[in-house]
Amino acid sequence: MKKKNEKKNKIKFVDDGRVVANMNVDGMPWYHPQAKNHELASGKNEMELTRKEKFAMTKGVLGASLLVGSIFFIVFGLFILFCVFIWFA
Repeated sequence: MKKKNEKKNKIKFVDDGRVVANMNVDGMPWYHPQAKNHELASGKNEMELTRKEKFAMTKGVLGASLLVGSIFFIVFGLFILFCVFIWFA
């Protein structure tokens, strides 16, 4: 049972306009791709990179992809060697 003084101390909710979860989801009837409140749709979140930063990013992406590709190539080669010398021997 609530006491009378607990009702008096209740804090009123004040809407400050913050978005907790964006409900603009693909497939819903209220979906608008050019939503004004979405940062990516309005273009506020664009990054300006210098030439040096673009080169460093490209170098990093290329290095990571070559590493993953070489690992796949080595594992495939080891599998072929396993098949030739052990499995089918």
